Amino acid sequence: MGKKPKSSKGAQKAKDRKLDKSTLPPPPKALDDEVGSAKLLDEPSLPGSGYKALDREGYDDGGVADLTLVIDLEDSVLRRKRGENEYFTALKADLLPRVTKGPLAQMSRREQKIKLAKLLFSEEEHEEDKNPSEVWMDTVDGNEDAQTKKHRMERLSSARMALSLSSVLREPACASLSLSEISKRRLALYGKDGAIDALRCADKAIEIAGANFWDRDEIEVEAEDTPKIDPKHEKNATAPGLANEATLKLLPVRVSHLCLRSAYLHRGNALAALGREEEAKESYDQVFPMLNDEPRCGRLDWERSSLYINIGNTFSRKGDFGAAKKNYDIAEKLGRDHIKAEAGNRVDGMGMVIVAMRARAFALKKAGKEAEGKEVLRDVIKMQIELNAENEKKKAEEEAKAAEAAKNGAAGTQPVSVSS
Repeated sequence: MGKKPKSSKGAQKAKDRKLDKSTLPPPPKALDDEVGSAKLLDEPSLPGSGYKALDREGYDDGGVADLTLVIDLEDSVLRRKRGENEYFTALKADLLPRVTKGPLAQMSRREQKIKLAKLLFSEEEHEEDKNPSEVWMDTVDGNEDAQTKKHRMERLSSARMALSLSSVLREPACASLSLSEISKRRLALYGKDGAIDALRCADKAIEIAGANFWDRDEIEVEAEDTPKIDPKHEKNATAPGLANEATLKLLPVRVSHLCLRSAYLHRGNALAALGREEEAKESYDQVFPMLNDEPRCGRLDWERSSLYINIGNTFSRKGDFGAAKKNYDIAEKLGRDHIKAEAGNRVDGMGMVIVAMRARAFALKKAGKEAEGKEVLRDVIKMQIELNAENEKKKAEEEAKAAEAAKNGAAGTQPVSVSS
């Protein structure tokens, strides 16, 4: 028997702390069942949002299940670690990690995780963010207009905010992805001048996602506007990586792979910006084994094609057009497979082909084959016009469906007259 409360107020507090187990959600899935977006859907989740895989039966979910794994909205890791009773008792008492000061303080832990997802993964209206390609090109020349600079700075600030929020919520997968995004957005804002900082962030993202231990203080400094790296800092690596043996008892290895895929790609881009071409290629190559078992769908083939184009560009910058062309050809074929397939994603396919052909055109010019390069660019422009028309058609179809849905919804809410 426990202690009896001394007052009615104490009795009420004890009652409030007690869990009603009938109201609790079901326990987390078994780790073997946590496969994310590797499991294809029998049907598209929404009209126009899911596409049939080219190499197997089923439809891609657009990465939704992978996002759920990474964000861990249901706190599956903490629930496995603490046990259901202790976890929900702590949640009810507001004892779990969350921001408790500032504008986010009024949000629950779950709401703060949703905010984190939006910071990392929300789609932007700006032209730069519409293309899923992760191909690095040095496009920063100091002549960018004020609007572009402002947009890039805001994007970098969002990634830093995501890292800060990830640290408070104790979500290492989100911290790793935030660092990869900081790396990417530093290059977009500063170009080669930001490459050293971008490489440092990508290396830290890999450290979190790996099998060893990492230092929280070393990670959290990257959330600052101007990170001050102390060369005399004594490393205190006590947090286990996402692929650490202890961590893998609580979450699937897929989470580590998702983070490593992003980190190695952006590490390669940072190395390429520094002119370390061989190291850049080695970093890109690290990603392919983690993609081998993934389905052939538009979203994942964008990732594959970006890697091949980046590798092609490393060869081009070293003066080896023959090796560069082989990689551009593979990247282009990935896109053309989607264009030709009956149930393929034509828009994504055309986008992949355009990026591959444009890279080939620049490589031809660099190799002294300017006439051939101009011919390829003419084909790029022609396909871009076709793609723009496809996008306008798709947009019109989506607007028509939305209008029809709104019309049907309004009709469903009309009052029904009952005749006597």
